[in-house]
Amino acid sequence: MSAETVAFVPMAETDLSWVAEQDRVLYPFPWVEQNFSDSMAAGYSCWLMRAGDAPVGYAVLMRVLDEAHILNISVAADCQGRGFGRRLLGHLCAVALAAGGRQMFLEVRPSNASALALYARAGFETIGRRKGYYPAPEGREDALVMRLPL
Repeated sequence: MSAETVAFVPMAETDLSWVAEQDRVLYPFPWVEQNFSDSMAAGYSCWLMRAGDAPVGYAVLMRVLDEAHILNISVAADCQGRGFGRRLLGHLCAVALAAGGRQMFLEVRPSNASALALYARAGFETIGRRKGYYPAPEGREDALVMRLPL
């Protein structure tokens, strides 16, 4: 568990190049800067997590009525394994609850073992599978649909 002090700040246009660069490092099929910009323009809840002055993670949360859907949640590669993912996920749950959310959803690749472990520890349960949801080096990869009552 990280004892570092973190702050959650709304994502700004000035953060987009850093966020998009992190996505390129983390994922074989990353979001591009425009995806994050479009999410902000659409009014999604877009967050940057900082440890001290340094950004360490980011997330995009879509809220609809009493549901929240995590579209992107990521911790910079050199900051992983220090509890930041758990803290960022907790922040998203708090944001959703404050907005009247009663349940949280997400999709995750079955091959993403570290994310699956994080979500399971947080109480998410798998409720379905979307066939061929994600692009993959050898075609397409399914997505596990997970849900957490808030």
